[in-house]
Parts: sequence; C-alpha cells; structure tokens
Amino acid sequence: MKNEKRVKDSQTTMNELVLPNDTNTFGGLMGGRLLYWMDICAAMAAQKHCNSVVVTASVDNVSFKKSIKLGEVLTIEAQVTRAFNTSIEVRMEVYGQNLPEGTKYKSNVAYYTFVAVDPEGKPRAVPKLIPESEYEKKLYEEAQLRRELRLILAGKINPKDASSLSELIRASNVK
Repeated sequence: MKNEKRVKDSQTTMNELVLPNDTNTFGGLMGGRLLYWMDICAAMAAQKHCNSVVVTASVDNVSFKKSIKLGEVLTIEAQVTRAFNTSIEVRMEVYGQNLPEGTKYKSNVAYYTFVAVDPEGKPRAVPKLIPESEYEKKLYEEAQLRRELRLILAGKINPKDASSLSELIRASNVK
C-alpha cells in the first residue's frame, strides 16, 4: 500500500441506463435504486484509494434535485475528498442525460463515508490523500467539518469537542 495517493487516482465514473424496473409509477428513477448505484460507485472510488475492501459507514444527506426519467442515462462521478485514519470520504455528482435530446443535467450531489477493512473485517489504515487543485483542496478542508457533523449526529463526539466546527462558528460570530 502506498502511503499517499492523489485525488485523480480514485476518480470513478459509472453509467446506467434507467429501465422500467428501475422506475416508480411516475416514470422516475426510484430513490433506492439511485442510492444503490451511488453506493457501488463510491465504494469503487474508495477501494481504488486504499486498495482494500471497504464497508459503508455513513451516507450524508441526499437531496433529489431533479428526477432522472425512464430511458435516460445516469452518470455518477465519484472521487475521494479526504482520507482519515481508517475512513475515506467520497463525493459524488449524479447526472441525468437524455441522449435523443442531447441534454445533460445535474441531479444530485452526495457524500458517502467508508471504512477500509482487513480480511478479518477489522478497520485498517488508509493512505493519505494529496489534493492538488484549489477545488480539491477546498473539498479536502471542508471534509473535516462534514466529518465532525457526522460524528456529532451519530452521537460519537460531543459538539464541544468538534474543534473545526467550533472554529468556524467562532469565526462567523466575529464582528
């Protein structure tokens, strides 16, 4: 296992054609099917980063901005945004595309967190992530805030122990 990897090393793109079995009674992609595909794509990105089996630890808020319809192509673009000790945050952008009309639109953005595990299913260390572009660095820095929020919501840390979140709140209160 390399000790560090770049964001581009984990980038994963997955395409699916939305078929009748994937849709609800209104002809839109079922949310559960979308979450299933997102989990697969995000897991592939996480596994590329750590060269290890990963398990889903959390799914952040997923807002369904625009429904993807029957017959359209779904594209999920995933990349690792930060690696912690044993966990990896993955950001996904989901697009719908109507091929006959030549239109493409963003449907969703979401973050999933995975934990790398060894053959016995125990958490294992993951390589550090090296963000290169300004955008990658921004996502990397924001990942600490998202992580603290996830841990607070899961009851794993006390809000007063969320140092990055506390700094952000103090900075926003400065006049």
